Parts: sequence; C-alpha cells; structure tokens
Amino acid sequence: MKKKILFIITKSKWGGAQRYVYDIVTNLDKNEFEASVALGYGGALADELRKSGVKTHLIKTTRNVALVEDIKTFVKLLKIISEERPDIVHLNSSKIGGIGAVAARIMMVPKIIFTVHGWAFEEDRPMFQKIAILFTSWLSSLFHHRIICVSEHTKNGAKSIGRGYDKCITIHNAVKEIDFENKKDARNFLRKKTGSTASDDAVWIGTISELTKNKGLEYSIKALNKIKDLDWVFVIMGEGELRTKIQEEIKIAGLENRIYLAGHIENAPKYLKALDIFTLSSVKEGLPYVLLEAGSAGIPVVATNVGGISEIIRNERSGLLVPPKDPKAISNALEKLIKNTKTRENYGNHLKNRVEANFKFEIMIEKTNKIYKQ
Repeated sequence: MKKKILFIITKSKWGGAQRYVYDIVTNLDKNEFEASVALGYGGALADELRKSGVKTHLIKTTRNVALVEDIKTFVKLLKIISEERPDIVHLNSSKIGGIGAVAARIMMVPKIIFTVHGWAFEEDRPMFQKIAILFTSWLSSLFHHRIICVSEHTKNGAKSIGRGYDKCITIHNAVKEIDFENKKDARNFLRKKTGSTASDDAVWIGTISELTKNKGLEYSIKALNKIKDLDWVFVIMGEGELRTKIQEEIKIAGLENRIYLAGHIENAPKYLKALDIFTLSSVKEGLPYVLLEAGSAGIPVVATNVGGISEIIRNERSGLLVPPKDPKAISNALEKLIKNTKTRENYGNHLKNRVEANFKFEIMIEKTNKIYKQ
C-alpha cells in the first residue's frame, strides 16, 4: 500500500522552501507514495503543483504572529489531516513547523518531519522576538519525529534550541541539470525585459532574489555605488514586497541606468549565463538554490558568509565570501572580479565542478525517501 504524505508550507509565493517542496513532491516514486500539499493562497507553487497533477489544499496563513488567523489555520489543518489521513506530515517553514506539528500529533499522524530552511531566530529581529522564537522552536521540536536540515550550519543551529539535535539530519539542497540559454540570447532577453542598453563590453553582474529584507539587496546597491566609475550593469531577477523601496534606493544612488529590476522571470536560472558575476548579499540563508544554479552555469560568486553558503562557496577558490551588511567588503570583492577576467573564469570553473560533485539531485531525493521509509 502506498504511503500518503501531506506536505504543509506557509507561503505559495515562489522561494527556496517552495522550490524544495515542489522538487520533492514531483520526484516521489508514485508506486510508493501519494502526495498532497497544503499551502498559502496566491503563488506560483500552487499553480505549478496543479499543473503537475498534485492535489492541493489552500490555507490562509502568514509568517507573522496573528492569533485569530493562526487559530483558524490550526482548525483548517485538523480538517485537512482528517480528510487526507496521511502516514507522514512533512512541514516546511518555522510557523507551520509548530502549528502543523501540534495538529498532526492531535490527529495521531505516525511520522512528523520538519525541514529547516533556516532558523527564524537567526533573522535580524529585536532580541525579545528572538527569545520568543527560540522558545517556540524548542516547543515545536517536541512534536517532530525527524528534522531535516538543508545545511550543516542549520543543523548546528539546532543546538541553540536546547533539544531536538538528535532528531536532525543534514540533507543538502540540490538542483537538476539546467538547460541554459547561451550568453548572447540570455543577454538579449534581459535587455528586452528591463529596457537596458548595456553593451557586451560591460561586466554583467546579477542575482536571482526575492525582494525581501533577508536578501540584503540594499547592501549590494550601496556597494555598487562605491564602484560606479567601473563599467558594469546589475540585473535583479525576482519580485517581492520591497520593490518600491529598492527602486527608491536605486534612484537616490543615481543608478537607474545601471541597476535593473527585471521582476519575476519564469525559469530565471536558464538566463544565468548572461552574467559574468553572481551576487548574493543575504543577511540570513539556509542553503540557497541560486548559488547551486550559478555554479551549474559556471558563474563566479560574491556572497555573504551566512547560513550554509560557505558549504557551497570556497573563499578565493570558487568565489569570494564577505561579511553580511558590509557594502565596502562587497564592493571590494566585486571590484576584484570586475578587473580580473582570469580569476572569474577560475572561480566559475571550480564552483561548477564542486556543485556537480557534491550537490547531486538524485542523492537529495534518495536520502529524503529514506527518511520517509524509516
């Protein structure tokens, strides 16, 4: 008999956790598992799952604490679990990791798995919020049977909770082979998408990123403003609630003709070969897919040394790691790569080899399936 797995995730808007759920769900062995997904309203994940024929349940929830809505979400999850009668509930995101775990325990689900994509207490928050999140993370861990961590850094973070570390296993994120556009076609696409007239002589820098606080794009903008005498163009592929704020920061810096917001792009990674340098200026991460995708494209990286990023990027071998929230360090790293074509090529080749050798998609799926079968 097939095992039924109910995946639960807070948001449907596409990001790393949503990508993870989609990859796992659509690559399960259909002879062994039957999957359904409960997720927030309005986003690409719900659309993509429906296209793939996966049963979905919509729930109204947010990342922020909202007591009345949280109670409604809890009740809705009880109903969904009662309807699906899953053998396994697989939770994603900190808030659902708590609410969903309690609901699953009440409904006596045999196995409850929580994937940590990054600890919320590591975010840039007031101390009282961090303490509250640490407590709720500790409480939630009582209800989980297994905890999957997407990086060793994330696994080590479990020690801060005070319990649950013995339930943790690290399974790194991984990506399938990508059918990249060639550099010429990718650049022409991005020119058309953004209205840019950037020449091929300029160094193309870019990122794929949600426009949110955790991604730290303001620090990249400040860094680029320090080296605006160099010939570069910066393309941001992604969308989010800080779009207006980021547009204003670009305008204040006088970089409207150098920095372009491309918005959401379907299958954005296929255009990565347009870039000479990939950046990620996050203040908090788990193990970002975009760095694996940049590596697959052979693009050197400048990234902040947060979360599991150093498990992908080897400093001064496959890219440059810099402290978070440090525009000067970012600008220095970018300047070094802008001025050194050979260094860019060496870093990009090393990163490509590292990703292909150490972050295999089939292994990620195999290890996750093993957890389900235990």
